[in-house]
Amino acid sequence: MSKYLQLIICFVLGITTCEAQNKTISDFLPEEHMLFKKYNGDLNKDGKEDCIIITKKVNEDNIVMNHYDEKVDRNRRGIIVLFKNEDGYELATKNYDCFSSENEDGGVYYPPELWIETKRGNLIVHYAHGRYGVWRYTFRYNKNDFELIGYDQSDNRGSVTLRKTSINFITKRKQIKENTNNNATTDGEEVFKETWGSIEIKKLITLSEIKDFDELDMSIY
Repeated sequence: MSKYLQLIICFVLGITTCEAQNKTISDFLPEEHMLFKKYNGDLNKDGKEDCIIITKKVNEDNIVMNHYDEKVDRNRRGIIVLFKNEDGYELATKNYDCFSSENEDGGVYYPPELWIETKRGNLIVHYAHGRYGVWRYTFRYNKNDFELIGYDQSDNRGSVTLRKTSINFITKRKQIKENTNNNATTDGEEVFKETWGSIEIKKLITLSEIKDFDELDMSIY
């Protein structure tokens, strides 16, 4: 809404003070949360650079000692998506607690890495676990939230890809590629067998309703 239109509405309603909605990014951060990382990209195809914020809770109770006797911050992370408008930003969706911390126990390897990408108006959440594989969740804005429309997973052993899974929740189709070359020792030596199938889904998952990305079970599709 333009500032001029806001002033007209205020005049009609008899409001003597009418403050424009020039909200900045910091205005959307909830209490006891900090800005962890920021990304930009056009997510509603209006030509404006929208903003994706990864937040992190600030709570000293979640700063603990790990098994290496190191003090680590296990506060969870969340996401806020803001659409750019003439006066600043407006909230598109939020989820303050859906990502684990960057200091989770990664076992014999380091914890999964999280990063965000925007592509063709889609919001893509990436998880990478080094030599063990990659998970990718693709969301598209619809009905005041971002719906999960695609999922891709790569299961690896070192540089060798053992299996690739791709799910399209719009077409309700699932593709699996399995490496049949047990002697492959490096990337490019795989020989994939491709299979297709259908999935059943009644309702698309929305970004705001995901309690924990680590607990999302894509094997049910």
